[in-house]
Amino acid sequence: MSGPNNPYNASFGGQMSASASFGAAPAASGASPIKDTTTANFAKDVIEESRKQPVLVDFWAPWCGPCKQLTPVLEKVVTEAQGRVKLVKMNIDDHPSIAGQLGIQSIPAVIAFVNGRPADGFMGAVPESQVRQFIDRLGGPAGGTDDQAAEIAAVLEEASGLLAAGDVNGAAELFGAVLQADPENAKALAGMAECMIAAGQSQRAREALADLPETLANDAGIQAVVKKLDQIDEARKLGDPVAIEQELAANPDNHEQRIKLAKIRNVEGKREEAADHLLTVMRKDRSYDDDGARRQLLEFFEVWGPKDPATIAARRKLSSILFS
Repeated sequence: MSGPNNPYNASFGGQMSASASFGAAPAASGASPIKDTTTANFAKDVIEESRKQPVLVDFWAPWCGPCKQLTPVLEKVVTEAQGRVKLVKMNIDDHPSIAGQLGIQSIPAVIAFVNGRPADGFMGAVPESQVRQFIDRLGGPAGGTDDQAAEIAAVLEEASGLLAAGDVNGAAELFGAVLQADPENAKALAGMAECMIAAGQSQRAREALADLPETLANDAGIQAVVKKLDQIDEARKLGDPVAIEQELAANPDNHEQRIKLAKIRNVEGKREEAADHLLTVMRKDRSYDDDGARRQLLEFFEVWGPKDPATIAARRKLSSILFS
């Protein structure tokens, strides 16, 4: 991925620096930080416990090969964390409802709950170093480290924050700095593609992602960007949003038009509004299009990512509808 023809190359001069904050204190030692849970015990084991310290929920199944790789790594790192976080494992074959309600579409998937709510997460059998970084973000680091991997992780976090805040140039500078140090960093590649999309260069982003080697193309973050590009292409064919809004003003129960408007608002970057339109359809008629509004919302979650504020907020509202 290096060289003068690399579409991600850029002359960015951003320094490798980032800020981080850690607000969680270690929990008291004693009981094992690892346990299995059920649908009936989920509220007690996860929701209530997450008010004391972060709780990681490992959604897995016996037939899942990557799950067998990830779970021992999770258990090792959580044990070494000495009470800063807890790990709760949920077999989705025996208990599928929670995973479905939270929009878990592939496993292994890990969702972190803090103060009773989903706060962060990741999918796939990630390396031990990434699991350790993930837990350090939630529960605070066990000890300082100055190695390049930790610095890159911090810069990626800062770049993602800048992009979410609308500072495309600032984010691109940091993603570019990471790519100079690590040309095949999947998160940086996906981030640069997101910057292209935000700058109105969707076609350039698609062309760049189409040329990636298979190992990078299969990365969940990069696949999410490709799905986002597909959503952009679909939304362009749905019509004039002003006209759709006028139709909804005349007939608020036109669920087909409301879902179309949700798709348009999503690609406009108005994620909260997009989610609210789909949640409105769910509240009024869960049976419409075979629960199509919920299925569409789960597709949004997959693209937005588990720690995006819009995902977290919409998941809370979704849970209130599903569990009410």
